[in-house]
Amino acid sequence: MSGGMGGQNFDVIRLSTYRTACKLRFVQKRCNLHLVDVWNMIEAFRDSGLNTLDHNAEINVSRLETILSSIYYQLNKRLPTVHQINVEQSISLLLNFMVATYDSEGHGKLSIFSMKSMLATMCGGKIVDKLRCIFSQISDSNGVMAFAKFDQFLREVLKLPTAVFEGPSFGYTEHAVRTCFPQQKKILLNTFLDILMADPPPQCLVWLPLMHRLANVENAFHPVECSYCRSESMVGFRYRCQQCHGYQLCQSCFWRGHANGPHSNQHQMKEHSSWVGTATTKSLSQLLIKIPPVLFSSPSSELQKLNKQKLTVNITLTEALSLSSVLESPSRLEEEHRLIARYAARLAAEADNSTQCPPTDLSFNFDANKQQRQLIAELENKNREILQEIQRLRLEHEQASQPTPEKAQQNPTLLAELRLLRHRKDELERRMSALQESRRELMVQLEGLMRLLKAQTGGSTHSSPSHGAVCSMPMPIRSTSAGSTPTHTPQDCLAGLGGDVLEAFAQGVPRNLRNDLLVAADSITNTMSSLVKELHSG
Repeated sequence: MSGGMGGQNFDVIRLSTYRTACKLRFVQKRCNLHLVDVWNMIEAFRDSGLNTLDHNAEINVSRLETILSSIYYQLNKRLPTVHQINVEQSISLLLNFMVATYDSEGHGKLSIFSMKSMLATMCGGKIVDKLRCIFSQISDSNGVMAFAKFDQFLREVLKLPTAVFEGPSFGYTEHAVRTCFPQQKKILLNTFLDILMADPPPQCLVWLPLMHRLANVENAFHPVECSYCRSESMVGFRYRCQQCHGYQLCQSCFWRGHANGPHSNQHQMKEHSSWVGTATTKSLSQLLIKIPPVLFSSPSSELQKLNKQKLTVNITLTEALSLSSVLESPSRLEEEHRLIARYAARLAAEADNSTQCPPTDLSFNFDANKQQRQLIAELENKNREILQEIQRLRLEHEQASQPTPEKAQQNPTLLAELRLLRHRKDELERRMSALQESRRELMVQLEGLMRLLKAQTGGSTHSSPSHGAVCSMPMPIRSTSAGSTPTHTPQDCLAGLGGDVLEAFAQGVPRNLRNDLLVAADSITNTMSSLVKELHSG
């Protein structure tokens, strides 16, 4: 590890804070700890039985290796096949680093608290979630921080800078606790978070938030020239002088203390993590729903694939587990149930009118209508089963989320962990609300398609298609992909629908969308069914 770090030439970085953060970020990535989210680490602690052991208890290196193996093998299960890591190498690197850091005397043992402090600090995830996890380890059953435990945490976590040869700048001192909390005598969670995430944070831990900022800007691009090295673009941090107009440095030049012209290293610099002109990036937790192109293709070639089409819902298993706590009201689910019934009635009525079709289409329409009725019946049954399963899961979730007083008394840290879980639950509820909103919009979109189909069918009885019937239909949904113009052409009347729908009707060719609607309805039900199965298996 040290040899690999030496090849990075971190010692040319002038400021010790940046130097320490870069070294620890290098260790984190070499050991693949940045891929293990803090919530997965908390789960690993619980599964390994570490929460039932005293903080001062010790485990041998063999037991530590077993725990690390479990963490990395579980990580590989979550990663795509093309992104699998070398588990054995990661275990070896991390084990050697932890032993060198926390067992310098060669006893062959590490304390539980040392191991948990190190892994919770060096794993991936948001810094606020890490600090919440740490607070749960150093607080009492009343949610108040114990100064002695925080002192013990600082003693352990500040061994990390020492391990990368930054001990003179960030080593442990006996006054470290009071430098963090100089006046407060009773520290609750919010106070703990406010102080450790302040700008600037306590001096002894100033490298910790910087390490997270480094991770966030590794791929940040700035289309501007560096005033020293004349590089035409910057990646990472960008630094602008507050005294020299237009003087900007890339992170490499700033970290090394380069300066030219009237600029001096004594000038105040402002750090930028993004380029102002770039578009705002959407959150990764945003849920996306992709509609398969088959919904808007010709039905004649897709009848045999009706049961194979699925809606792709990009949602993690952790988010799915919170579904039972944020489900829509029963009245809304019943409304969807009735909506499917209306589709069945309309399609049945339309099937009766299809007898006027040319003789060459009679056999096809008969088979299609038969399959449609069968699918509608299956959708009705699935919808009823889903409603029953959702209600059962909701009751089980409510019962499981209410700990008994006996459990809280047996484990003093349980209350603090429950606070963490409640925070996580709130976050997941917000994510699931986005999923439910997308789901509602899809149902409304299907209603709009049904109206279009009805208008199309009415227009087909004349010698030519009537665009007026289509244009008169009010569009019930909104779409960010559709523009608005002051004119009202037939194309503009379809602007409220998605791109695939617009393409389907753009050429003015009559299309039979009955089967496509069935596919959409079937996809919605199958998606909910798969989510329920994941909930049940979880």
